[in-house]
Amino acid sequence: MHETRSRLASCFCTVFPNLSSSEVPVASMSSVGDWDSLATIKLFAVIEEEFGIQVPVQDSAQLVSFELILDYLQQRHHAS
Repeated sequence: MHETRSRLASCFCTVFPNLSSSEVPVASMSSVGDWDSLATIKLFAVIEEEFGIQVPVQDSAQLVSFELILDYLQQRHHAS
């Protein structure tokens, strides 16, 4: 699942270019000042394009950190 992690990190870097590589894996809505509702929309648009999936709004509301999103993507991958 290292590939999923690195692809997700790339998505985060696209939306949050000021994050360092060490900040990305621990990024959360509460720790990233730029992570607001607009950034959430952008982030999930980038993730959906990168992974070729649709993330339902009700799911995205709970996905408020890099780790939670990574877990979600890994579960989706195993389910398919």
